[in-house]
Amino acid sequence: MGFALLDEKDARKAIILLEKEYQDAKYYLSFKTPIDLLAAAILSAQTRDEVVNSSTPALFDKYRTAKDYSEAKESELIGYINGISFAANKAKNIIKAFRIIEDKYGGKVPRSMEALVELPGIGRKTANTILINAYGIVEGIPVDTWVIKLSGRIGLSKSSAPEEIERDLMRIVEKKDWKRIAYVFKAHGRRICQSKVPLCSRCRLSGLCPKNGVKKSA
Repeated sequence: MGFALLDEKDARKAIILLEKEYQDAKYYLSFKTPIDLLAAAILSAQTRDEVVNSSTPALFDKYRTAKDYSEAKESELIGYINGISFAANKAKNIIKAFRIIEDKYGGKVPRSMEALVELPGIGRKTANTILINAYGIVEGIPVDTWVIKLSGRIGLSKSSAPEEIERDLMRIVEKKDWKRIAYVFKAHGRRICQSKVPLCSRCRLSGLCPKNGVKKSA
């Protein structure tokens, strides 16, 4: 099957339809403070959010400040997150990140993309997530696994590179919707546009979506 890219008009229409369908879509990790969010965001890489959310209440109760994390013993921290994939590596990144935050930013999670992406375990997607959900700062669109998958399947981007997909989406998604669109995609992916067998017959985009990579029988 060849790859079909929607024209700008249809791409915008697809986004509008999804926004209307998932008006209640929201960020999926539980947190109360920017400190909590940064730790949870690092833990969430290649891990289901339900698994992260089941581990973080005890973690957040134990470690409340950047100083707490920066002084944590790695073995003790792992004890709180041992149900999460790559726990040892993530514990190292969390401790290193908060040492930098404690030393360089006075214990406050930085409020800029440039500063965040310099922290261990933080890429552009996670930095966007932190800026949007901790501070209401919208510089771009978080591009996670669901955004990558659905952007290609729906024909919104030909690229598989997160930063190129982000640029493509920023051209067709109104800026007011940048902060939610990743969570809209995730909701649609989980409910309808599932990874292995998408429920195309129930999709609001039926007749519009080119179904890139989807078997004709779907």
